[in-house]
Amino acid sequence: MCGIVGYVGTGKATPVILDGLARLEYRGYDSAGIAVIEDGVLKVRRRAGRLAQLVESLKLEPIEGSVGIGHTRWATHGAPSEKNSHPHCDCRGDIAVVHNGIIENYQELKNQLEARGHVFKSETDTEVVAHLLEEEFTQGAPSLVEAARRALPKAKGAYALGLLRRQEPGVLVAARLGSPLIVGLGSGENYVASDVPAILSRTRNIVYLNDGEVIELTPTAWKVTDLNGVPREHPVSRIEWSVDAAEKGGFEKFMLKEIHEQPRVIRETLMGRISADKKSIQLKDMNLSVEELKSLKKMFIVSCGTAFHAGYVGKYLLEHFTNLPVEVDLASEFRYRSPKMDKDTVIFTVTQSGETADTLASVRAAKAKGCKVISICNVVGSSIARESHGVIYTNAGPEIGVASTKAYTAQLTAFCLFTIYYGKLTGSIPDEKAADMIRQLEGIPDKVDEILKDQAHIKALATKYAQAPSWLYLGRKFNFPTALEGALKNKEITYTHAEGFAAGEMKHGPIALIHKEMPILCIAPRGETYEKMTSNIREVGARAGRIICVATRGDADIAGISEDVIYVPETPEEFSPILCVVPLQLLAYYCARARGCDIDKPRNLAKSVTVE
Repeated sequence: MCGIVGYVGTGKATPVILDGLARLEYRGYDSAGIAVIEDGVLKVRRRAGRLAQLVESLKLEPIEGSVGIGHTRWATHGAPSEKNSHPHCDCRGDIAVVHNGIIENYQELKNQLEARGHVFKSETDTEVVAHLLEEEFTQGAPSLVEAARRALPKAKGAYALGLLRRQEPGVLVAARLGSPLIVGLGSGENYVASDVPAILSRTRNIVYLNDGEVIELTPTAWKVTDLNGVPREHPVSRIEWSVDAAEKGGFEKFMLKEIHEQPRVIRETLMGRISADKKSIQLKDMNLSVEELKSLKKMFIVSCGTAFHAGYVGKYLLEHFTNLPVEVDLASEFRYRSPKMDKDTVIFTVTQSGETADTLASVRAAKAKGCKVISICNVVGSSIARESHGVIYTNAGPEIGVASTKAYTAQLTAFCLFTIYYGKLTGSIPDEKAADMIRQLEGIPDKVDEILKDQAHIKALATKYAQAPSWLYLGRKFNFPTALEGALKNKEITYTHAEGFAAGEMKHGPIALIHKEMPILCIAPRGETYEKMTSNIREVGARAGRIICVATRGDADIAGISEDVIYVPETPEEFSPILCVVPLQLLAYYCARARGCDIDKPRNLAKSVTVE
């Protein structure tokens, strides 16, 4: 997720902004920029790459002024480059904008603005905001804050915005809708930022903006209104966290913070992909024609680790709802087993970083045989994204914890979107069914929120089972991959032996491992395989295994055959992996904490595996 820092005061803005951006570097970024009003002139400096490159350019040509905004960008629209870096300006160079979030209707707005003579210089969605503000001034807006209130209702999506105008050198304006933004109050100076760590060394007095609010800041005053100009009252909060805790948003570890970010990440992965009438899916970066997609005869889903488990869910989704045969492969094995593929085969890769060596090698091997490549990826401009014909970006932002959590649920969400998209395209999912699936999918983030709000039971289970020497995870159909992922999370961060199995395979060997000290985690939401799954659970109980079930809320029967139950909200079986994995992430986390493990940096593991 991108970083925003803004300053208005009587001191020098540039060092304050650069210091704040440096404190947000842990979030990840691919470019950085700053805009400062100096002697009535709006000066902008941007650089692709690390913040240090921007700092060096400012040493050579300093920018001085007492009001400014800065940004570190994680690319979502347009490749990482200087022209796509923030801040972005209007045609006249009077207005500067920094932005976190996604303007869903940016292409429509851009077309309208270009028709009225506006000239765009970047590939980003953000730049439309600068031109919308410019339009309001041509129509008589008296101030930047009023121009923002008039312009922003036209932008659909999510935003945290920092705004400057050359003609108002003592004013900083900010606005929020769906993306975090906070205000810091100082003595003779005020700040805005996307996160507390950016300004914690300068003030501990914070105002948290709500969605649909705009704030106007001067060195000595601040005023919050809604988009209609109605004043809003806000309490001032006092932050008592350490800087280290602030980077984690008050959470004790990055992994826990990222688990809690999943509702937002799922919403942002859905954002801009669902049509206005909520009946179809739009994937603008697919770059494959309808004819090419309809002509496909086979799909290979190729990935590694957690992404492999997401791909396994993708296989079940696509084969359940469409007529496309799908194989799922470990990228480290794919090239070496001589897979049979040609121009009517699509290779679908899944990768958080876009740089995973085995997956990248598989992409190149497939393209050499004339295959089309589609990727689910989190990093715009990464190697795999560049070498793919079509991409579904997950918009999950950087993931600091080595054990993947939010990247996984974003990948699952992307597979759900693609399944509906491809199913409608090929006629295998009727319009009415697609609309219902979209409705159900939009409800998933709120259901994840429900799980996250009640963790006391999961913490108690972690205390109870943390010292178990070995675990089994069992699931069926859509949730067989969930069992694999739950076991992986356990062994990654607790260093405990854990294995995931298809529940129907238990009696073909793994059942010999069951004894009275072994936790058996069974994923059993309501659905087509529920009765078969409960039969497997009874088999475990007959061997004295300690059964923990993840089940649908309201299922009283499951408690009669389990030692412990974790309930999740009811949802269609095909979407249940997104919900069912969250308690498994939390259980692994709290077990690792009980065992005293280094959760964010587990031994022997790397975040991105860039060697074969």
